[in-house]
Amino acid sequence: MTDDDIRRILTSVRTIAVVGLSADWNRPSYFAAKYMQTAGYTVVPVNPRYTEVLGQRCYPDLASIDVPIDMVDVFRRSEDVLPIAQQAIAIGAKCLWQQIGVVNPQADDLARSAGLHSVLDRCVKIEHGRLFGGLNLVGVNTGVISAKRQASRG
Repeated sequence: MTDDDIRRILTSVRTIAVVGLSADWNRPSYFAAKYMQTAGYTVVPVNPRYTEVLGQRCYPDLASIDVPIDMVDVFRRSEDVLPIAQQAIAIGAKCLWQQIGVVNPQADDLARSAGLHSVLDRCVKIEHGRLFGGLNLVGVNTGVISAKRQASRG
């Protein structure tokens, strides 16, 4: 997947269901979701253990969500992703995003064959910061050299 592909995905989505989102501020899922929320995305928490996360109603599963979802961002073990991909297809999501360390090729194949964009083993927060600015401010070499800030949703 190229930077242009990821940039296109991140500029086309507005609502992100985060499966496995934790209410603990020090968990990677919370940190990434909070960042995306601050960047202007609507974050829909999905975790049966909570009723609310980040000030938003938390749903037990994707099928229970009552708003259209553009991206399903997965913070679960790789072996748990296939049924999540099936649910993402069923709710009409446009993208299945498997976070760093989450790689399920079957879920990837299923999502792509259903017409979804599919990203594996990448962090949505890191990719957004790298491509739309932010990470370079703390000394990370983003590989993007420009005197003009990239347009971002926001």
